[in-house]
Amino acid sequence: MQEVYEFIKSCGHYFLATVDGDQPRVRPFGTVAIFESKLYIQTGKSKDVFKQMARNPKIEICAYDGKGNWILVQAVVVNDDRREAKQFMLDSYPDLKKMYSADDGNTQVLYLKDAKARYYSFSGGSKIVEF
Repeated sequence: MQEVYEFIKSCGHYFLATVDGDQPRVRPFGTVAIFESKLYIQTGKSKDVFKQMARNPKIEICAYDGKGNWILVQAVVVNDDRREAKQFMLDSYPDLKKMYSADDGNTQVLYLKDAKARYYSFSGGSKIVEF
């Protein structure tokens, strides 16, 4: 999991895919952190992406390093409503504090469960990591 986190973090941004009925939805994200030995992401409860994950918690993350290497992470997201988890993410990304707070009723953090990460490269190599 640490290796997956470091790769995603080094990319700066990643793309998160959800399902909206029978339509896939993809958007850029930038938050990723390890808290209590779990990989977390963050969003707002008022956003469509959160509503989609609430209806169908299966997601996929794609991050590309700009050097010919990328990762696809399939997982199930699990809501964590604890203030400590929200505050950890906000402290990890201080710019988020302009839009969110741990007590605003909108901030939502989610951790990845049953994750399978597949690394790929234009040079042909690949490997799988599960956590």
